[in-house]
Amino acid sequence: LGSTILGCEQYRAKVAFVDPKDVPVAQPGLLRDEYYPGDLKFDPLGLKPEDDEEFEIMATKELQHGRLAMLATAGFMAQELT
Repeated sequence: LGSTILGCEQYRAKVAFVDPKDVPVAQPGLLRDEYYPGDLKFDPLGLKPEDDEEFEIMATKELQHGRLAMLATAGFMAQELT
């Protein structure tokens, strides 16, 4: 399990960050210009929109639904405590 996680994180770092030897000393951890956080180009069902504006709308919807799910989970837990 540990080696699988390590391999996934190494791939993510390779995709997301500029090679350290090509980065100025004042900017450690510089992200690539074409990288969007969390986007590892894995879309086997082809659900990701090609249009940038539509992608931003979908990302916002995903965040809002995730926040709602967290609130619902907190409500379920609070209900069990009382």
